Amino acid sequence: MDRNKLLLLVLALVVAAGTAMAARSLFAGSAAPRAGAVVETMQPKGPKVLVAQRQLPVGTIITADALSFQDWPKELVKDAYFLDGQTDMNKLIGTVVRFPITAGQPLTQGALVKPGDRGFLAAALGPGMRAVTIPVNAKTAVGGFVFPGDRVDLVLTQEVKGDGQGQDLAAAETILRNVRVLATDQSTENETEDGKTVVHAFQTVTLEVTPRIAEKVAVAQELGQLSLSLRSIQDSSGEFEKMLADGDVKVPDGASPKQEDALMRNAMSQPMDSKSSYVTGGDVSRFQRSSMPQMAPRQQMAVAGPAVAGPVAPTRPAGPVVHVTRGKTTTDEPVSK
Repeated sequence: MDRNKLLLLVLALVVAAGTAMAARSLFAGSAAPRAGAVVETMQPKGPKVLVAQRQLPVGTIITADALSFQDWPKELVKDAYFLDGQTDMNKLIGTVVRFPITAGQPLTQGALVKPGDRGFLAAALGPGMRAVTIPVNAKTAVGGFVFPGDRVDLVLTQEVKGDGQGQDLAAAETILRNVRVLATDQSTENETEDGKTVVHAFQTVTLEVTPRIAEKVAVAQELGQLSLSLRSIQDSSGEFEKMLADGDVKVPDGASPKQEDALMRNAMSQPMDSKSSYVTGGDVSRFQRSSMPQMAPRQQMAVAGPAVAGPVAPTRPAGPVVHVTRGKTTTDEPVSK
């Protein structure tokens, strides 16, 4: 091949390669701004509004982890929304949800009932539920580490007395489980300082129960002392599986995960008063009783209830008797001295 032709061919290849690289750089540079523009248009431009972090049913007591601020399109912001920079979160803690709120939904001014407002406690109660108050102290209330919205178990401690000849039976029994705390000392707010919850001692606790359980609580206060046992927030899954195994809750065949989750939330929002557990003094110390003490005859009659009418057995005459048989009937005849 001629040397000149070879040089022209090499030069043409170099020019073609340079042109290809320049075109590639040009197309890449023009595509990047378009992608950035798309991302920029997808992001809402507007203030941050307060939204629910999870589903909030009616009667939910607001806690710090239930709400957060989120960017919201400016044209969709309503006057009733809580805006970032204009809302005091401390004043919302302890309020109660009046209407159902879904996860991600903005909260409005009328959706929350504040403590002290008329009908606040009634709004905090679920449908068909009742509020009862019991006396407590630092010893029976987990040292004050119980706050509105927590769930507790109720433990009854009592002494069963016998006829006085032996030792009384000391016993503790978990009579209620998964009971929601509505208020402590007529307060539904959690006081915070420097972002930390302040622990206070209190003398009363108001609980959410069913009408039947309200009766049990009233009787339990007469039997002995009631103590609170604080439950973990992670108990829901394990308790629900146990309820499924015991047949207390039935999941329909073919239920979706969403339906199962709804069933679990509904089951775990209810107090439980069945299958209580107990411990006696004998389970703690070998020097204590582990069985019921013998009761006096009068106590036994009280436990057995009123006598039932029926045939009365004949009484045996006092003193010496003679058995007299007349046909098929035998009687005892007293013998006079």
